[in-house]
Amino acid sequence: MAERDGRTYETAVERLDQIIKRLDSGEAELRETLELCGEAKELVEYCAAELKAVDEGLKELRLDDLAESLAGASPDDPERADRD
Repeated sequence: MAERDGRTYETAVERLDQIIKRLDSGEAELRETLELCGEAKELVEYCAAELKAVDEGLKELRLDDLAESLAGASPDDPERADRD
């Protein structure tokens, strides 16, 4: 997917993993915990948008493939007449 502000899905997931490890360590103070949770929320929203875009792209590809296969199965398709 396209990068936004130098961010990719993979780097966002990697950063989320770092945040989770930091929070799980119990070493983050209250203010840092709040900041990390805010950053994590933004990263999750970004990842969700990227996944949605990929899903839409896959749906488009499947629709294009379906349209092509249906067009190829048309009864008045000259190539099909040669096969019959």
